[in-house]
Amino acid sequence: MVIETKFIPGLQLNEMFYQQAVRPILATHFPVVVHSAALIGYGSDVLGFDTPISMDHNWGPRLQLFLSQADHEKYKAEIHACLRQKLPPTFQGFSVNFSEPDLSDGGVQCMQAIESGPVNHLVEIFTVRSFFERSLGIDPDQEVQLLDWLTFSEQALLEVTAGQVYFDGLGELKPVRAKFAYYPTDIWLYRLASQWGRISQEEAFMGRCGDLGDELGSRIVAARLVRDLMKLGFLLEKQYAPYSKWLGTAFARLNCGPELTPLFNCVLEGSTWTERQKHLSEAYVILAEMQNNLGITHFVDPKISDYYERPYRVLFAGRFAEATKNALTDEKVKTLRLMWVALTSSQIVLI
Repeated sequence: MVIETKFIPGLQLNEMFYQQAVRPILATHFPVVVHSAALIGYGSDVLGFDTPISMDHNWGPRLQLFLSQADHEKYKAEIHACLRQKLPPTFQGFSVNFSEPDLSDGGVQCMQAIESGPVNHLVEIFTVRSFFERSLGIDPDQEVQLLDWLTFSEQALLEVTAGQVYFDGLGELKPVRAKFAYYPTDIWLYRLASQWGRISQEEAFMGRCGDLGDELGSRIVAARLVRDLMKLGFLLEKQYAPYSKWLGTAFARLNCGPELTPLFNCVLEGSTWTERQKHLSEAYVILAEMQNNLGITHFVDPKISDYYERPYRVLFAGRFAEATKNALTDEKVKTLRLMWVALTSSQIVLI
């Protein structure tokens, strides 16, 4: 159920929840237990994108506590039970009590008002290792091999590095989050080259579809290109991109967002393929110049030209893909095929 009270963004609400409700209980009943506390992982509140509608599930007074391995084994159950008894039924007007997980709906839990305890709280208790093993499938204390970075979901990397650490008594949580703050240089360059290559595969198709009178096909390709250019913007600014629900919201907060968002809207609203082409071309140049300004490759001319003898204006983004791939230094990464899909008449192949 949604509690009828004034909305407070989750990161702010849960900082107060930790400082005013959870921490005093730990200080009184477990004074020798060292802990860290944060709101990270899943949820629009972690990303700072929550609104009143977010309160309908897995939102409310909640956070993660982190203990050492020894204390986790010794005190986890005791701390969980103590919080059930000692936490108030409401905090800032929001229920601290949650429904049982709805296993038919992915384990969703909702705020469920009660008048008195014990409360079914959402204070999750982990070790730093167990949290990152669950989130990324890797022991964060071990050295991360370069190619391992290609096995991590970008959304998962965003979730473990977004949010807020409220207290790091263990001194472990902040360093581990810093370790995963962004891709190592060669992985970043590899992903950047792959994204340029992906764009190169379709940049002429929007005009070709439109030229044939296939406006639906042209719009679909244009939308795909807009999405790929947005993802390129995240890469150029070294920011993890969220999944589709939050892609536009997060993109608007990038440094390039205010300049590119109006162009992308014009592309998607364009009534003809030539209109869409005009605004895509402007976006290509902006992003190409962004890359040149980073100085990670030799200068690549951000000119727009016809697609060979055809009247479709393109950047020939493959030039940027090739230049970026040539900037790689790690021999193992150099041997990888770039992660874009080329469409042929008979098959889909990885290039």
